[in-house]
Amino acid sequence: MIQKKICMLGSSAVGKTSLVRHYVDGIFSEKYLTTLGVKIDKKNITIEDQAFQFMLWDIEGTDQYSGFQPRYMRGAAVLILVTDCTRPQSYLDSLDILRQARKETDAPAILVINKSDLKAEWKLEHQQLFDIEKEFIGTIYTSAKTGESVETLFELIGDYFVTQY
Repeated sequence: MIQKKICMLGSSAVGKTSLVRHYVDGIFSEKYLTTLGVKIDKKNITIEDQAFQFMLWDIEGTDQYSGFQPRYMRGAAVLILVTDCTRPQSYLDSLDILRQARKETDAPAILVINKSDLKAEWKLEHQQLFDIEKEFIGTIYTSAKTGESVETLFELIGDYFVTQY
């Protein structure tokens, strides 16, 4: 079995924990629980006869009260930058978080635009899409609440790993 460390990054309250809980446990809770430090969950999957253990590092949100923790990036195989479609600032924050993470790791990154079940307050413009292609190996819209594209997100990551072997 091949273990892969996946770091969930983003501002506070963008839905990192909810995405992990939906993927690992198949549940969603309306309760907001702030992650302090890091919470690690594991999920075993098989893709094309290859067994993987995803170690999902749900890292506390980076905001005015909590700074970026570069030590959590060590050994990361993929970075998932989660944004909130109802908060435009969360996209700008994710780009800043990625810049900080790049000082510690060159792991590929995926941009996740979460809460797609809600009315979007921002969308990516043409130039932003072009810039994203340079920074991210993929972009996906998800809803931890409805489950929309949560499995697809992790399948995309699994497919990426399979191509590496």
